[in-house]
Amino acid sequence: MTKEEKFQLVQEVGETLKSKPNVYVADAGGLNSSQVSDLRRACFDAGIEMRVVKNALLVKALDAAEGDYSPLYPALKQQSSVFFVNEDITGPAKLLKAFRKGGKELPRLKGAYIDEAVFLGDDINALTELKSKDVLLGELIGLLQSPIKNLLSQLNSGANTITGVLKTLEKKGE
Repeated sequence: MTKEEKFQLVQEVGETLKSKPNVYVADAGGLNSSQVSDLRRACFDAGIEMRVVKNALLVKALDAAEGDYSPLYPALKQQSSVFFVNEDITGPAKLLKAFRKGGKELPRLKGAYIDEAVFLGDDINALTELKSKDVLLGELIGLLQSPIKNLLSQLNSGANTITGVLKTLEKKGE
């Protein structure tokens, strides 16, 4: 690979990081060509961009990108496959988990950078259960609205109860 090709690759990965800042790094070095093709096809179907990049070039691209990806560097050993996603932050973890069914060891997750948090190791189950920032904000807003809704419903039901009691007393007085 020439210097210009390497520079171009670093630029491309940098541009990808701008639009898809969530990164998963996996070891897919022991897969045969048909397995790699199946993995690429599954990534394409799921809307996940997969690239095989030399670790040194990936470090250069991560250094040039916005955000601090340096805690992910210890995962960049041996051959690495990189998965880029924007919205569906659990997509690559679910895809890797599904791909490993049947006792396969590869591809093995080495690390992930998701919403400025770094996950190192092969704890794929924890990553499949992550909720996106938007989902968590929605749940938080729902929890904050819940006491207000309960208070309003209690006040409304209390007013109806008092009105009912007054009407009953008025009818008895007649």
